[in-house]
Amino acid sequence: MSHKVTLIPGDGIGPEVTQAVVRILEATGVKFEWETFAVGADAYQKYGEYIPQDVIESIERTRVALKGPVTTPVGGGFPSINVALRKKFDLYANFRPIRNLPHIPTRYPDVDLIIIRENTEGLYSGLEHEVVPGVVESLKIMTEKACTRIARFAFEYARKNSRKKIHAIHKANIMKLSDGLFLRCAREVAKQYPEITYGEHIVDNTCMQLVMNPYQYDMLVMENLYGDILSDLCAAFVGGLGFVPSANLGDNCAIFEAVHGSAPDIAGKNLANPTALLRSALLMVRHLGEHDASTQIRNALERVYRHREKLTRDIGGQAGTAEFADAIIEEMQKATPEPART
Repeated sequence: MSHKVTLIPGDGIGPEVTQAVVRILEATGVKFEWETFAVGADAYQKYGEYIPQDVIESIERTRVALKGPVTTPVGGGFPSINVALRKKFDLYANFRPIRNLPHIPTRYPDVDLIIIRENTEGLYSGLEHEVVPGVVESLKIMTEKACTRIARFAFEYARKNSRKKIHAIHKANIMKLSDGLFLRCAREVAKQYPEITYGEHIVDNTCMQLVMNPYQYDMLVMENLYGDILSDLCAAFVGGLGFVPSANLGDNCAIFEAVHGSAPDIAGKNLANPTALLRSALLMVRHLGEHDASTQIRNALERVYRHREKLTRDIGGQAGTAEFADAIIEEMQKATPEPART
């Protein structure tokens, strides 16, 4: 069986890390048919659109995409490509697992957190306008439909994967209507999953609690902006954004992406670490039903980190992007496949 996948290499280091990940995926023997497209500034120069229609049609056709980092201008320029794609395809759930890799020095070993973020509304949606010169209004829209379905997504994942505890993260003490709605929906859903412990924490207190003791949490579910902030905070527990995967999931399609920046200062120098995009691709491979291939790559990746001989420069090694990928492929080829795990 061959899997058709929309491939968006991105810009900056995106093409390099994407090429490395594609080589690793194809080394499993799983067949992929890649439909490759540019987005962002590169696409605008070529086609006059930041997200060409061909990209939209490809994702509608394949229903799955792998996306490298894309530069988003700060304080001006074109809107976020990530946000636009999430809205276009109603990718309402952002799924971010936070787990350590071997031998990456951190303050917290053996972290195992799942962050579920509502992806389509809330303050992060960027619904802003200038009321009068010098006065800007930013709208936070929350709906019962979106709040309920993200809570249900979290509890369904917990039930299927034997997770024991979910905290809803909020600021309902101040935003009593919007975040209050989010909590009411989460409470109603929680009643249908009595085997899962349900709790609620205010977002600022959650930040403090996470830094003091991340092990007290199992799964966190929250609205859009809080999810953006807390998922980056939690990435620090396992070494930073260069090591965490991300999936944007909807009822009809899914986009898997690296969440770090495009690092234009090292682009084209064979220096970038492809781990984040690779771990995102592992989520994609499992989504496609290729569990053995996902396990094969994950085990090889962990062995490369454990051996430390072919690590990239950002974590003290001397290997380039291509050499790091070569090392993973070599480990895959000499290892006996192990059983898949969730």
